[in-house]
Amino acid sequence: MIERAWETRIEPLTVRVMTAARITGLSRSRIYELIQSGDLETTKVGRATLVQYRSLKLLTGNGPSSADTPG
Repeated sequence: MIERAWETRIEPLTVRVMTAARITGLSRSRIYELIQSGDLETTKVGRATLVQYRSLKLLTGNGPSSADTPG
């Protein structure tokens, strides 16, 4: 199978709380605390709470820095 360059850079828009806990190494309880405090952005779809992936990256310091953003 041929792998295209653009396919390797696709990141999810959102992840479930359990996935957010796994990829950050934090507990589910801590993820919910960060959601409650406003440190993580979420979206509700039905009963599911989805954490914005870019919000996780910013929290862990893996997001774009101010030098990387145009303006």
